[in-house]
Amino acid sequence: MKYLDEYRQRDSIEKVAAEIARLNTRPWTIMEVCGGQTHAIVKYGLQQFLPAAVELVHGPGCPVCVTPLEAIDRAIAIASRPEVIFCSFGDMLRVPGSDRDLLSVKAAGGDIRIVYSPLQAVTLAEENPDREVVFFAIGFETTAPANAMAVFLAREKGLRNFSLLVSHFLVPPAIESICSAKNCRVQGFLAAGHVCAVMGYEQYPPLARKYQIPIVVTGFEPLDILEGVMLCLRQLEEGSCRVENQYARAVERHGNLPAQEMVRQVFEVVDQNWRGVGTVAASGLRLRQDFALFDAGRRFCTDIIARADTSGCISGEIMQGHKKPGDCPHFGNSCRPEKPLGAPMVSSEGACAAYYGYR
Repeated sequence: MKYLDEYRQRDSIEKVAAEIARLNTRPWTIMEVCGGQTHAIVKYGLQQFLPAAVELVHGPGCPVCVTPLEAIDRAIAIASRPEVIFCSFGDMLRVPGSDRDLLSVKAAGGDIRIVYSPLQAVTLAEENPDREVVFFAIGFETTAPANAMAVFLAREKGLRNFSLLVSHFLVPPAIESICSAKNCRVQGFLAAGHVCAVMGYEQYPPLARKYQIPIVVTGFEPLDILEGVMLCLRQLEEGSCRVENQYARAVERHGNLPAQEMVRQVFEVVDQNWRGVGTVAASGLRLRQDFALFDAGRRFCTDIIARADTSGCISGEIMQGHKKPGDCPHFGNSCRPEKPLGAPMVSSEGACAAYYGYR
């Protein structure tokens, strides 16, 4: 398939790998931000195409993985109410809360439905005027426009039985949080191409300059990722620190301006708690006051006490590049896909799920 197979050709990959080997003179640590990129790296064995001195570590780029414990507990509390139809993407159902998950609520009779778009939840609200329809709005900048559109559309239709439980995250502040940590070992970043397709990459040059670190906007196919590594490595070896766009076939500098405007109309930026990482300033979104009617957290007044994660999951250390799944004593033992301790073993973009499935 054009635009897919051509980015998986072994001869092209080997040429880029040879150039990476030629460029490399000393150890470097590069972080791929997106969980989709992590899965591609592990699935296609891309680390084996790199010199031993070039290490890829995995970032906090999985929205399921970074959704905080209190957000899961709040979702469980709302989904347990008899008047609610709770809508979610499928991989959220098995993310552990404090004492159970959404799948357990569904098994106990909760009306939880897997949807593939927030607009499906809007349709459900139209079809069920006597029920409260709640959509679990998680994600990075990529899903924010569709979630904003759902709220905008619900208001236009006069639907008073539709609301969002919002748990949104912004990528650039997370990169800054990693860079500013005292124990940061990351020397270059592969930025998530789909996030930049929406938001552009104008926020990245100030980060590159401030922390003297190269950032390469990168796609998701094997050749994309290795080209991203090559561009990043070339800068590292030269002592450069700029932003480059490997994913030019999908990403423009300014991004999708109408999508950004929709997000600005509906959401405002707030501090956000990232599971396993902690609170990151100005790294989340919530509904503006004009759309407070559609805020499920306010509508249902769920009083959830934030709790520490005592499962033993080391997701925070993995998502900040300090460790890898195999470093966790629970990996493949007490933590498996059928009984996960944490979200990285559940999510379709989780690093632990990738290592378990492909290694």
